[in-house]
Amino acid sequence: MSLLRLPEPFDFELSTERFRAFGPDLANLWVDGGLHRVVGVGELRIEPAPGGVDVEPLNRETRRVALTLLGASFDLEGFYAWAQHDPVLRGLTEQLAGFRPPLAPDPFETLVTSITAQQVSLHAAFAIRNRLIERFGRRVGQAYAFPTAEQLREATHDDLRALGFSNRKAEYVLGLAQEPVDLDELASLPDDQVKRRLVSIRGLGEWTAEWFLARHLARPRAWPVGDVALEKAVLAFYPDLTDLEAARERFEPFQNLSAHYLLTGARVTVAA
Repeated sequence: MSLLRLPEPFDFELSTERFRAFGPDLANLWVDGGLHRVVGVGELRIEPAPGGVDVEPLNRETRRVALTLLGASFDLEGFYAWAQHDPVLRGLTEQLAGFRPPLAPDPFETLVTSITAQQVSLHAAFAIRNRLIERFGRRVGQAYAFPTAEQLREATHDDLRALGFSNRKAEYVLGLAQEPVDLDELASLPDDQVKRRLVSIRGLGEWTAEWFLARHLARPRAWPVGDVALEKAVLAFYPDLTDLEAARERFEPFQNLSAHYLLTGARVTVAA
């Protein structure tokens, strides 16, 4: 395996916690202390190593995917310095030092996953997502490639209903697979334009658009108002912040990292 260095601070266990928190994820599979994902025609494996991670195989494409999965683009040093002025976040950055929120490498996968997670628990969403992956994805080694839009164009409404999708969600996923919007192009647009493009697609609202900004594009000001888990996490740490939209300004300009640290802190530190 080849060493891929990560920006410091970096903690492998914390940065991959999400891949274990809600049950197995066949497209980002945790096996024996390492993360597996299909990249191209092969399987990528990422393991912890001094100074970064060991990656097999390591090439231009797998490097990009590994850095994305491990949240390498986030400005943790700037966030940690800013968080010193907030007692809650100062404590969380100390307890979760080196946590880099994982990002989703593929825009279509990101949106389908968000549709799957609408109004259900993440454990239920992961179970439905896995059934979709098994049915329409491609297995390489131990992991599966998430089905592409082209592959899902072959699916029927009944196919998705059999996997656990509601009528509406099945319609949304099938409609998204038919959309002519260039999802890769969205990375070049400012936040407001990304959101306008996404909410114009049936089944995609502000919540989905904000999580796309947060978990695919790593935009620093993404703040998913309406997210039940985030509302609970904010209230757990800030009992006075009862309005999630109004709370957005409190975390300027690090809303995205604040949201991830509050959500992970609610799972990891409060539970402990």
